[in-house]
Amino acid sequence: MNTPTDRGTPLVEMRNMRKSFGGIHAVNDVSMTLYPGEVMGVLGHNGAGKSVLMKMLSGALTRDAGEIYIDGELANIHSPRDARRYRLETIYQTLALADNLDAASNLFLGRELVTGSGLVNDAQMEAETRKIMARLNPNFQRFHTPVKGLSGGQRQSVAISRAVYFNAKILIMDEPTAALGVEETAMVANLINELKAQGLGIFLIDHDIHAVKQLCDRASVMKNGMLVGTVKVDEVTEDDILGMIILGKRPEKGAA
Repeated sequence: MNTPTDRGTPLVEMRNMRKSFGGIHAVNDVSMTLYPGEVMGVLGHNGAGKSVLMKMLSGALTRDAGEIYIDGELANIHSPRDARRYRLETIYQTLALADNLDAASNLFLGRELVTGSGLVNDAQMEAETRKIMARLNPNFQRFHTPVKGLSGGQRQSVAISRAVYFNAKILIMDEPTAALGVEETAMVANLINELKAQGLGIFLIDHDIHAVKQLCDRASVMKNGMLVGTVKVDEVTEDDILGMIILGKRPEKGAA
């Protein structure tokens, strides 16, 4: 796997991020980078701080300290709306889809296309949905099925297509292959590889070391709110990563 750490300015740079709840340091002086066309795994046990860090990046939580840079420029992200202005989208594990609506209605939920007379333009929304799906998941055909009737991988396709259609260049994905079978996991892996090829940067929050080895270029491991280290995934073993998660031990090789 290519690790794009020689590509100049990071797409995202978080510097010295901190967040406390009461006397507990949920995130303590953590710095992390992401480059265009890179998937960065963010790992750690529950309570390690990975989700809190990503929520500060996405504007869902206010940080106590730290700076965020997008394309080398200091970013003012204090809410999810701010994050979207920087073309940063989050795809949560729940996917935030409306189960009773079809793919097109979900893709444009809250941002519906309208005709000149002000009516919802269902035909144009379906045409645009078919166009983006042809790019990301050409096998998707169930355009008139409510998303509750779709498989897990197909639902991921809808959520990812929604982010990409609205010009996201940075994605935060929360365990995108959790509870999926082998074929569905392969479908999501193909989607992620397509996004990489288009130059998007992806933070992938996961517990599954095997998925991280398969999907990510680098991985950052957190423990007790602190960064254990960042490694190039093709230069370390699964046991190396497991040692970082459980013991907080950096491997001798693969540092990135």
